[in-house]
Amino acid sequence: MRPRTHTIDRRRLLKAAAGLGGGVALGGLLPGWAHSQPPGLSGAPTLSGEDIAITVGHAPLRIGGRAGHAVGMNGSIAGPLLRLKEGQNVRIAVTNQLAEDTSIHWHGLLVPFQMDGVPGLSFPGIKPGQSYVYEFPVRQAGTYWCHSHSGLQEMMGHYARIVIDPAAAEPAPYDREHVVVLSDYSFMHPHLMMQKLKQQTGYFNRRKQTVEGLLAGRDQTLAERVEWGTMRMDPTDILDVTGSTYAYLVNGHGPAENWTGLFKPGERVRLRIINAAAMTIFNVRVPGLKLTVVQVDGQDVRPVEVDEFQIANAETYDIIVTPSEDRAYTLVAEAADSSGMAHATLAPRPGLVAEAPTPRERPVLTMRAIGMDMGDMAGMDMRGGHSMAMRNGKTAPSVKLGPGVQMISPMAVDRTADRGTGLGKAPGKVLVYADLVALTPRPDTRPPSRSLEIHLTGNMERFMWAFDGETFSEVVKPIPFRRDERVRVTLVNDSMMNLPIHLHGHFIELVNGHPGQHPRKHRVNVMPGGKVTFDLTADAPGDWAFRCHMLLHMHAGMFKVVTVRPLDGTAA
Repeated sequence: MRPRTHTIDRRRLLKAAAGLGGGVALGGLLPGWAHSQPPGLSGAPTLSGEDIAITVGHAPLRIGGRAGHAVGMNGSIAGPLLRLKEGQNVRIAVTNQLAEDTSIHWHGLLVPFQMDGVPGLSFPGIKPGQSYVYEFPVRQAGTYWCHSHSGLQEMMGHYARIVIDPAAAEPAPYDREHVVVLSDYSFMHPHLMMQKLKQQTGYFNRRKQTVEGLLAGRDQTLAERVEWGTMRMDPTDILDVTGSTYAYLVNGHGPAENWTGLFKPGERVRLRIINAAAMTIFNVRVPGLKLTVVQVDGQDVRPVEVDEFQIANAETYDIIVTPSEDRAYTLVAEAADSSGMAHATLAPRPGLVAEAPTPRERPVLTMRAIGMDMGDMAGMDMRGGHSMAMRNGKTAPSVKLGPGVQMISPMAVDRTADRGTGLGKAPGKVLVYADLVALTPRPDTRPPSRSLEIHLTGNMERFMWAFDGETFSEVVKPIPFRRDERVRVTLVNDSMMNLPIHLHGHFIELVNGHPGQHPRKHRVNVMPGGKVTFDLTADAPGDWAFRCHMLLHMHAGMFKVVTVRPLDGTAA
């Protein structure tokens, strides 16, 4: 299937990203309540073969006895399991049963850009009552997922899991597997959530610092509080949306439903963990078991044994555990701000319940989160109520300054060897990006021919998010790449929030100190005040989305288009 010349329809893309969701029916108008699967059952409906049918529609659910409404695939949230085979061709017919447009983006899959599923960019979207057939060759193996790219449907449960079995032998053999989808769900409508964040910074943060915390020595000192107050920044503002409104789910189930994955003692159990959350980064552990990480974002890595790892939005991690005892274990996925957790059970037989751990102490950010160390405030220019950090007396040249740019990190550093937020005091070995080594050498051995720096900017007080200070609009120019060129890209996080950034249609090579075997990923988390560098081979011609995978950040404007030209090797 050869890509054809394509014009970006920004007007349609903006419309698709903006206001969908208003036509969604209320829970009281829906049929009887349903679960994504019966509580305690570890399996999921599986769809496979060359021809697959999916419907997108309303998917009511119950969490902890409370009724809610979702948008899902085939009548459920967490969706069916799409089981594909490397080397096959697949045709997926998607029928829209909603009263609004919908879409499916195949996250991490290398597909022709017309099949990528971004309305207004790669195709028109799927109208109510209509169907659309996605058709593409399956060029890879591993754990992936798919989700809506229309409005805020992804936040309402419109996502599903994908497992692609390798054509060759599995490099990390196992006896049993479970696909684990982590997500966040709120009974508050996503558009109201967005409105709350626009009206009041930190609206969902109910765990701010107190006088009691100051006296007990749990939080910042008085001097530190004054310093952060001068900058109008809150060191406890770690996640925009928290457990104050979110229920955290495992395969569509809350903790009370006790999702259970079965095992026989001594088995090697592969857990394919997918973070499908719209706004939540999770810290994952199984108390009492070591976790052997064997794959990240669908790509095999050299096995590394850890006690815990952080999984940012849209990442996938495959781990192997070997429970030897005839007892239940708790699978814990705690929000990075420790405001809540998803948990489930691994057990040798149904009906067992493992005890959930006590939530951890709420983390507090340090100056490292704003690109500074040791409390060094030199170079800070306080203007207009916003802190505008200067780098060597000058702002970053690519950034368009304005109300949406609260600061420029003055000393952003590579944080790939840093533990993730909330894991600073965690016991044992914690996985960091610097631990990841590709199992096989990189496929493109050429050095980069040029470098590109992109700043991730935001204003947390106004909930404005952008690339280089420019929110997505019809006048923002795409980021151009020449087909097959090698480019070294550095992402600089000029905010104090974790920002998971995803480039459609490509794998990138994370520069993390392992030359020749840098891990390949389809998205990277850029820590607050830090930077991440990756090498890109622009080998996928077409127009591709480049976005933050915090869904409300994208909704607020943190979205760009990447173009790879020429399309056919002859025409620009």
